[in-house]
Amino acid sequence: MATKKTVTIEGTAIVQAINDRLIAPLPDEASAQLPSRGQVAMVGALEDHEVETVLEPDGRKGHWISLDDELVRALDAADGASIAFTLTTAEQWPEPEVPEDLGAALESAGDVEHQWDSITPMARWEWVRWVGATKNESTRAKRVDVSIDKLRKGSRRPCCFDLASCTDPELSKSGKLIGLE
Repeated sequence: MATKKTVTIEGTAIVQAINDRLIAPLPDEASAQLPSRGQVAMVGALEDHEVETVLEPDGRKGHWISLDDELVRALDAADGASIAFTLTTAEQWPEPEVPEDLGAALESAGDVEHQWDSITPMARWEWVRWVGATKNESTRAKRVDVSIDKLRKGSRRPCCFDLASCTDPELSKSGKLIGLE
């Protein structure tokens, strides 16, 4: 198997508020250097704060960094603030945070445990993204059920969604990050 080329990007991101969330969209020239238009696992630093993160696609061939409460505090981040970054593609993907509904379904369906454990962390990120890519609770519940069914049948990844689209329903419309022109 060919070794993947390591990519390091550096620059400054301007924090943007969308609804009640803060994110840091990457400059186009930084995103253009990345190996995928979809999610990319990265390690490095935001300002002087070390991070292990997964960059999210914006649906326009770019990427953004999710700033959780811990990062907002550590960086003293606010809408319009500049954040210097140095990020390198990670050798290993971190484990995704599995949402409660999907986690409960996986735990209840003990027969899919081996299949879930046998797929890569990147594939687990795809399942989590697919389940979470809707505001509609009944659609989400159906996706949880379909996930269990597909895993039972040996599927390693969900199908039929654009990996380069923005799948956070709080921050996107029609697969594109809100607020970017």
